[in-house]
Amino acid sequence: MKDYVIRATAGNGQIRAFVATTRNLVEEARSLHETSKVATAALGRTLTATSMMGLMMKNENDKVTVIIKGGGPIGTILVTSDSKGHVKGYVTNPYVEVENYPNGKLNVAGAVGTNGHVKVIKDIGLREPYNGSYPLVSGEIAEDFTHYFALSEQTPSVVSLGVLTRSDEVEHAGGFIIQLMPDAEEENIAKLEQNIGKLSSITNMLREGNTPEDILKIVLDGLDPKILDKCEVKFECECSKEKVKNALVAIGKKALAEIIEEDKKAEVGCQFCNRKYNYTEEELIEVLQNM
Repeated sequence: MKDYVIRATAGNGQIRAFVATTRNLVEEARSLHETSKVATAALGRTLTATSMMGLMMKNENDKVTVIIKGGGPIGTILVTSDSKGHVKGYVTNPYVEVENYPNGKLNVAGAVGTNGHVKVIKDIGLREPYNGSYPLVSGEIAEDFTHYFALSEQTPSVVSLGVLTRSDEVEHAGGFIIQLMPDAEEENIAKLEQNIGKLSSITNMLREGNTPEDILKIVLDGLDPKILDKCEVKFECECSKEKVKNALVAIGKKALAEIIEEDKKAEVGCQFCNRKYNYTEEELIEVLQNM
């Protein structure tokens, strides 16, 4: 089954919802970066949330980037989405290992850390991108996005994210973001809180065979949810040899001249997809001459 996100409203338009199944894109990220189980969970949760945030953008060329730095051994988590929900991302230390919680669950907070921030950068075509930074509250990712929406957008939200791995491969991944609009009535708020209080984890719901449509009905039971559209999402890196060449420009003329003199060639990798690009001496000289 392809990955997709459904967008919906409920409660006479007083609630909006995004529900995602993202197993394939999270597995693609795991395979590309060879992440450990806990790194797969941390990166996968962030990819899922950022994909849904991308679909919140209004214009075709809008992009959103999420950077999570919690001071933990995983280092930085960086994920970017376009307005179609197509995402790419990486972690600084994909091989991180931490002890699980006593109940056997992955200790994502132990890998991410809790002493840091979530930074959100929205490029919506203005001269300067919107840039906001908010403190981490748990390091478990979902709670941190909930906190971000409350502080940054003054939007009460419920965020649930999950990644389930078996034999290292991703078996299930997905999540939802439910948001209350400013005109939400107390009756709808109370019903939503009641539903949320009875929910199983997102991975349990996916493992039981529930689709995003099924999960929407469970979460918004009694609130008359209406699906607006269904958007296919995926892990997609648009890197190319021409684009990655900017990394050679960034090191400066002196360093590039030394590479030409000593190595006669260079290999540059893309952080997002690990694709490698090789440059000959002639290509490096051309870059140097154009700097």
